[in-house]
Amino acid sequence: MRKAEKLKKTDERAHVVMEKWTEYPAMGYRKLSFTLRRESHDWATERAVRTIYEILGIKGLVPVFKTTRASKHPYGKYPYLLRNKVIQFSNQVWATDITYIRTDDGMLCFTAVIDLYSRKILAWRLSDTMEVGFCIDAENEAIARYGIPSIFNCDQGSQYTSKEFITLLESYNICISMDGRARCLDNIFVERTWRTLKYEWVFLKDYRTKDEMEEGLGEFVEYFNEKRLHEGLGYQTPNEVYEAGCFPNINNDIEEQIEQKKTTA
Repeated sequence: MRKAEKLKKTDERAHVVMEKWTEYPAMGYRKLSFTLRRESHDWATERAVRTIYEILGIKGLVPVFKTTRASKHPYGKYPYLLRNKVIQFSNQVWATDITYIRTDDGMLCFTAVIDLYSRKILAWRLSDTMEVGFCIDAENEAIARYGIPSIFNCDQGSQYTSKEFITLLESYNICISMDGRARCLDNIFVERTWRTLKYEWVFLKDYRTKDEMEEGLGEFVEYFNEKRLHEGLGYQTPNEVYEAGCFPNINNDIEEQIEQKKTTA
């Protein structure tokens, strides 16, 4: 219970810091700390605000949405397996990350599982907390709908190095790849998806609540997968490339494939 209360308090304070930083993005943590304390947020010491800046991946003048922070007590860490690797078919490599989206209800966390061969968004979730559950739900849905990838790539954020997430991947005998610290280019295709999401969709809409954002994100995923032409895919859609890049047995019973994979693990 004490842990749950601490997480809730951290989330509430992170929302306060992010909303103030969004309003004044040039503020470093020291100035924002003074500003918040002048507004009666007595908890907003320089150390507390600096810690939240690190968690959210932001800083004054140049906003950098790092989205996840390396855990101090990871359950597992793995090498980066994609350097110089040629991805040749669908479901060879999946990747994931988290990005933040601001609404009147506060900052929301969006995660998606993406097939790197086709750029197809396989599953996604929206959450108002940074706990690992929504990441696990997205991964479970992707596996249930599309089968099991050979490699799963993520960063070293606390969600992905947690016991719950690592155990899920290991249970399907999936090879785990992790980006190096502070190396956003290791997951460049996911970062490009976030840019498309924000600049071609979210920033052009007027989503005010979590419910509105969730409905809008569903519309974006449908548009992104089925209608948006990608220059890097030869002006095809992710759905077209994904289907063309699948092996003939992709339409077999996915539950049977999953069971077979588990028995050989």
